[in-house]
Amino acid sequence: MGNSALKAHLETAQKTGVFQLTGKGLTEFPEDLQKLASNLRTIDLSNNKIELLPPLIGKFSFLKSLALNNNKLTALPEELCKLKKLETLHLNGNHLRQLPAAFGQLLALKTLSLSGNQLRTVPTQLSGLRHLDVVDLSKNQIQNVPDTVGELQAIELNLNQNQISQISVQISHCPRLKVLRLEENCLELSMLPQSILSDSQISLLAVEGNLFEIKKLRELEGYDKYMERFTATKKKFA
Repeated sequence: MGNSALKAHLETAQKTGVFQLTGKGLTEFPEDLQKLASNLRTIDLSNNKIELLPPLIGKFSFLKSLALNNNKLTALPEELCKLKKLETLHLNGNHLRQLPAAFGQLLALKTLSLSGNQLRTVPTQLSGLRHLDVVDLSKNQIQNVPDTVGELQAIELNLNQNQISQISVQISHCPRLKVLRLEENCLELSMLPQSILSDSQISLLAVEGNLFEIKKLRELEGYDKYMERFTATKKKFA
């Protein structure tokens, strides 16, 4: 992609606060973007071939939305965690194995999508994020859900298509969790904490495609309590 084309995109971005350059085969984050560090509210560089997010990302202090879906990122810089206004972060389809240690500093974060990466566990850093609504960790390599999940503030947690065989009972303590998606994992029925049914806020539990028949779930103690929440929520949205 030529410089003039990039220049035109930069000029538009200066006026709109939005820089979108998708599917152009970019191999690196455009350094010229830092000239607009105080203008930009949205950056979308999805469907490129970017392998590295440079430390200068930390300069975009007004950024609300960052999308880098379907790139080649293997790690994220700690500087990303300086983005105090960031509300939406989409990083689906990369090669990420973990999140930066300071990720819990992204205090404005509401939506986090990390589908199709190489995470092996639910990142503990997410537990400190008070405004998190939706977390998508589907299509990773997660094998267990640790105790720290009990502090997660999310309303929806998507763990579909992982390798989960163990879930901490703490998941039923999540204060705001309404939707829990666990489809196509490796769960035995005995490994599903019954407190999810009997003693949680969860009103939609999706567990198709595990190592048990769905009708067996209906025989568990607490299933009727879960159905009460499920039905009440359905009525609310009907």
